Amino acid sequence: MSNTATTGSGLEQTRRLGVETTGIEIIEESARTARPRDLFWPWFAANVSVFGLSYASFVLYFGISFWQGVLVSVVGIVVSFALCGVIAIAGKRGSAPTMILSRAAFGVQGQKVPGVISWLVSIGWETFLAILAVLATSTIFTRLGWGGGTGTKIVAAVVVAALIVAASVAGYHVIMRMQSVLTWITGAVTVLYMVLTLDDIDWSAVQAIPAGSTQAVIGALVMVMTGFGLGWINIAADWSRYQKRTASGPSIVAWNTFGGALAPVVLVLFGLALAGSSTEILDGVAGDPIGTLATLLPTWFLVPFLLAAVLSLVSGAVLGIYSSGLTLLSLGVRLTRPQAAAVDGVLLTLGTFYVVFIAQDFAGPFQSFLITLGVPLAAWAGIMIADLALRRRDYDEEALFDASGRYGAFDWTSIATMAVASLVGWGLVINSFSDAASWNNWQGYLLGPLGLGGRDGAWAFANLGVLFSLVIGLSGGYLLRRHTVARQES
Repeated sequence: MSNTATTGSGLEQTRRLGVETTGIEIIEESARTARPRDLFWPWFAANVSVFGLSYASFVLYFGISFWQGVLVSVVGIVVSFALCGVIAIAGKRGSAPTMILSRAAFGVQGQKVPGVISWLVSIGWETFLAILAVLATSTIFTRLGWGGGTGTKIVAAVVVAALIVAASVAGYHVIMRMQSVLTWITGAVTVLYMVLTLDDIDWSAVQAIPAGSTQAVIGALVMVMTGFGLGWINIAADWSRYQKRTASGPSIVAWNTFGGALAPVVLVLFGLALAGSSTEILDGVAGDPIGTLATLLPTWFLVPFLLAAVLSLVSGAVLGIYSSGLTLLSLGVRLTRPQAAAVDGVLLTLGTFYVVFIAQDFAGPFQSFLITLGVPLAAWAGIMIADLALRRRDYDEEALFDASGRYGAFDWTSIATMAVASLVGWGLVINSFSDAASWNNWQGYLLGPLGLGGRDGAWAFANLGVLFSLVIGLSGGYLLRRHTVARQES
């Protein structure tokens, strides 16, 4: 039985009802009408969030100067989204979601190993964005005198979750239209925010920030890469699977990188100037990033700012929940794509309510979670990029759904490479939030044996594990699987 989507009727239904019924099936040639430049809209809309400004505080917390922050921000953001662009090429080659295409490297059943990691990362990100939207609403309502207590948070949580779930259930075509509209709204308000807060920048204070060590610069670089492009890399092909098969690979990489990196680069650089001017902003961002940024605004602009902030966060969460639903299906869960998105929507809602109303701190545990899952995700990305580099032909689409086909059930070389890369990576990162996330205090076990100063040494906060995991996955995948890929394509 073919797994190719019967998108003739499916696409017709999508256009009529606004609900995409295609799940993890192969997209039919007639439905592949997207062009590389179409990738700009979802990536730009998902990342033109004022939350990007808050990353500047996280960068400066590493103890580096403004100009060092500029360097790591530009390099980290652009390089990480370029890696997303490389993974996006797989979508054009195989017309399927990222985690289905990952079966070529890990095997039809073996793909479930990175698939679970991918699903957890997507769920974590979308929940985090929803939480930020709720907290921002509460803070701004309080400042307006409209009440920002429990009632406001409950209503905000319900509305935000409903918006995210509704859009993700509707699917690709609705999301693409929505993102193209949100791009203009959120972009315009974000530019106006920057104009209104220019006077809050104290350039003498910014330039007086002392330079940090090499280790601190590397740590900030890895954090930026993980928080931006590497945080999206596991879903990159989900948005390129509707690309024409004749689309240029370099163009897909370029538009993906341009769309994803443009807004964050501008926002983080502006944020560095803001956070470097005020210790109040620098410290306040950790607890309520968007609410803290709103304290700089005149009252008349708070409502437009809130709407743009919430819409931009919802935009990012929609991409996450749409893709987490596809990943859930790739794990063998027998649901339709809209049902899978709805299930993840319920988890998002529960997670949001827990953090907003029960948890005492979420920034610390979230960043600890991000680095922990970022290690195996970086290993997977390296293996996937190596697999793409080795292939000279498009994917055998039928074999992606057949454990007895050319890709097999398990590719033990890839699985072992990912395991080794993860073990090395976890040994070279530490839990910076030992009190808030004590369950992660086992990390960093290689820092002492390798002469890097142990958990309290200068290299402890450099997050070397993410880079090592990426490099081990890339080099191991390329060197150890060359003959496997050649045999699959023969």
